[in-house]
Amino acid sequence: MEVTSKSVFSNFIWRFLERWGAQLISFVVSIILARILEPTVYGTVALIFVFTAILQVFVDSGFGTALIQKKDADDKDFSTVFFFNIFVCTILYIILFFFAPLIAKFYGSTQLTPYIRVVGLVLIIAGVKGIQVSYVTKKMQFKKFFFSTLGGTIVAAFVGIFMAYKGYGVWALIAQNLVNQIIDTIILWITVEWKPSFYFSFKRLKSLFKFGSKILIASLIDTTYSELRTLVIGKKYSADDLAYYNKGNQFPSLAVNNTSSAFNSVLFPSMSIEQDKKENVKAITKRAIKTSSYILSPLLIGLAACSTAFISLLLTDKWLPAVPFMIIGCFSGLMNPMNAANLNAIRSIGRSDITLKLEIIKKILDACIIAITMWFGVLWIALGSIIGVFCAQILDAVPNKKLINYGYFEQLKDLLPSFLLSLFMGVVVYCVNFLGLSNWLTLLIQVPLGIVIYVGFSLIFKFESFKYCLNMIKSIFSKNKKVKNNNEIEKTSVQE
Repeated sequence: MEVTSKSVFSNFIWRFLERWGAQLISFVVSIILARILEPTVYGTVALIFVFTAILQVFVDSGFGTALIQKKDADDKDFSTVFFFNIFVCTILYIILFFFAPLIAKFYGSTQLTPYIRVVGLVLIIAGVKGIQVSYVTKKMQFKKFFFSTLGGTIVAAFVGIFMAYKGYGVWALIAQNLVNQIIDTIILWITVEWKPSFYFSFKRLKSLFKFGSKILIASLIDTTYSELRTLVIGKKYSADDLAYYNKGNQFPSLAVNNTSSAFNSVLFPSMSIEQDKKENVKAITKRAIKTSSYILSPLLIGLAACSTAFISLLLTDKWLPAVPFMIIGCFSGLMNPMNAANLNAIRSIGRSDITLKLEIIKKILDACIIAITMWFGVLWIALGSIIGVFCAQILDAVPNKKLINYGYFEQLKDLLPSFLLSLFMGVVVYCVNFLGLSNWLTLLIQVPLGIVIYVGFSLIFKFESFKYCLNMIKSIFSKNKKVKNNNEIEKTSVQE
């Protein structure tokens, strides 16, 4: 399979539309639900999702990633990993089911037990869905994700809102999550041509273990420590504190996770195909950092500048304590483009051992930061995350100086123009807050003003990333138009 900049960008567009389409729906639904439900409900659900998020790493990482990285992976490899995943997920759910009372006791709330047991069912669903996701990713058929994700998100939205209005509280959020996963899985199974054959080989599993096990452990460490702040806040502070912390992080995370997910899904298989050509891996990594930072920087800094009016208007004033956490989350997310691109580059050339070592070092540092900040309040815990992400940014870049000749300072140079322009735009947009206008009017001025400043100065200073995005979008539309014209010509010829 030949990888070109057009094919990469075309697949990125589909993945980007899928991620942002689903999250736009989820965003609207979350606003409706946040207006209906109290912060305590969100804090309770956040505690439950911590454990399923950690356990789901066993499905989302490791062997699935190894299948994507392996050049000659065939049906037997996919079938072997599929049945292995089902087995592992079943065991994990059984463990979670019986440990649910202990988890509930740890938080001093016995009512969590049934919630945990029902939410845990997502592990079984993930086991069924996981290899289909790996297959679609390896074959770079991201259009299929678009339909499955949107289908699940839309149906789940109706279920969640209906149950919230009926007063089901925590169960409304749990049902929304489960229905989303079920519908998503069903659509993927219908649309993806690959289905497992009755085949299992320990030999094949072992061949994937060397690479996949390191990725699995690295992802497990990463996810566990990502949720560590939630665990600490949930145990040491109140459910409301946890709700404000999570809600503040939710919105910048939408921008970071969905843009990052779109890039990662396309970049890793693209880099894996080019893994023998280090100069090509560098070129793809460089392009990823430039383009993702150009897209993410204005979104995050703009969101930070508008945070007070944004929260007050959309979620009501009862959620205003989430504003500081939103601003912190925005600045923390600015470092994601470098982190994600560097890790994809390292994994694509088969150095999962480096990925594992990096995760261990980063999480030890992060654990130290949490151990220090947890005694000073939730805000300090959040501020500590910026220090942790900054350290991770440097550490992730270090190996690529040797592996693909693309070091930290060269990467920083590629990221800096977008950051500086976004920072200037953010300062101007933030000043609108001092006019004393209503929230509606403030946002109505801030959003278009930010867009005009960012796009306008991109044109004036001839930003290379702006021209690249524009040219790729034009090429995709012109390609689609050409295909449509050819189809019309062929149809006319047949009729004649």
